[in-house]
Amino acid sequence: MDMHTVVVGTSGTTADDVIAVARGTARIEISEAALDAISAARQVIDDLAAKPEPVYGVSTGFGALAVRHISPELRAQLQRNIVRSHAAGMGAPVEREVVRALMFLRLKTLASGRTGVRPVVVRTMAALLNAGITPVVHEYGSLGCSGDLAPLSHCALALMGEGEAEGPDKTVRPAAELLAEHGIEPVELREKEGLALLNGTDGMLGMLIMACADLARLFTVADVTAALSLEALLGTDRVLAPELHAIRPHPGQAASAANMLRVLEGSGLTGHHQDDAPRVQDAYSIRCAPQVAGAGRDTLAHARLVAERELASAVDNPVVLPDGRVESNGNFHGAPVAYVLDFLAVAAADLASIAERRTDRLLDKNRSHGLPPFLAGDPGVDSGLMIAQYTQAALVSEMKRLAVPASVDSIPSSAMQEDHVSMGWSAARKLRTAVDSLARVLAVELVAATRGIELRQGLEPAPASRAVLAAVRRAGVEGPGEDRYLAPDLAAADAFVRSGELIEAVESVTGPLG
Repeated sequence: MDMHTVVVGTSGTTADDVIAVARGTARIEISEAALDAISAARQVIDDLAAKPEPVYGVSTGFGALAVRHISPELRAQLQRNIVRSHAAGMGAPVEREVVRALMFLRLKTLASGRTGVRPVVVRTMAALLNAGITPVVHEYGSLGCSGDLAPLSHCALALMGEGEAEGPDKTVRPAAELLAEHGIEPVELREKEGLALLNGTDGMLGMLIMACADLARLFTVADVTAALSLEALLGTDRVLAPELHAIRPHPGQAASAANMLRVLEGSGLTGHHQDDAPRVQDAYSIRCAPQVAGAGRDTLAHARLVAERELASAVDNPVVLPDGRVESNGNFHGAPVAYVLDFLAVAAADLASIAERRTDRLLDKNRSHGLPPFLAGDPGVDSGLMIAQYTQAALVSEMKRLAVPASVDSIPSSAMQEDHVSMGWSAARKLRTAVDSLARVLAVELVAATRGIELRQGLEPAPASRAVLAAVRRAGVEGPGEDRYLAPDLAAADAFVRSGELIEAVESVTGPLG
């Protein structure tokens, strides 16, 4: 199989495949087994549609309007209407990668053979993704229950050749024009198909998967920046000893401590805590770094487990069961995903908070153990990194607000038929902001810690630290000296953190980190 091709079968997909489609150029193929399963499930729906008895989603209205039996001549209109009416999002367009993840995950469920759509619906959705056509999806419109309704509806609208979409050139145009240019025939929806296109947790799940990938990298970055701060503050690495973490066997904690210890191996700056101004212990922000980052790592492991289960799921209502029954259910409720989205926002905020405390300590001459105030070249004339810490503090403050869970809220909808919702989409949207902010917070710590290390003249940092110093300077982050326009340095450090170059620099010395 071509490394840039993702084959979708009946048994779900992987996080790596989601990211390859959402953020990359992977093409999608539908397996023959999936097409057979789709056709078999469709036959069940066609047989039910021919019967006089009403079946939810096939021959009835939706939500609180499910009591009405819809005659055969109105059913195609019913499916078109649910898509058009539900495409009611508002606000700024969400990111292209989010929409691509949303569409791919809906396609994954359609390919399961549990939704009752025709093969043409699945093929057309794959064609849009392969052509680089991205429907315009708005920020607001999902309550995280009955699926991410408005976001998915805007995607379904594009399948019908209606609404707006972004082309491969990133220009927004009418979807009908884009489909015609790529030789894609709009879908004429039939029984059950409009509903099947809307009823999933795909948006919140896609954002969870991408957040997990980003946080996995940032937790490792945080281990590195914490180790650099420990060096700059002449702390002790004895608290990182494996035997200490073995007696409190949280796996994330052990992994973080091991990473820090590997970064610090061979350092000439550690172990000076008994020198001129003796300390019995380092401050919590230094000494407890593995405990905090490690708890975040374990939270991430739980979130990934939830994501894996959801990736293996077929989320729709009603569903076609293996024995041919069509049953209503509540599997579209986003609570499992919403909870871990909120949990990750808490972990990200706490990690940012402890990183900011280390930065502040580096800048305070009363607590930095001999470093100049604010790491300035000529304190008083120069302000050094004073306001970089303000920026960091502003980011952390916002992250704490974003850590307030969305999933504890519920606003009833659909005339009280949908009377308890998850708010999972909202949890996902705020987590994306939190992850973005965490990268910036760690970038500021990196700037402060590397500057602090360089100011410890006469003491040799660890080989891994020296590799980071060289790489970050090549990336455009300048070292100590007189004040200069600081925003470009912070932007360069941010890009350095996000790109993976920081981890690459460390691993060029240490080998792969945990």
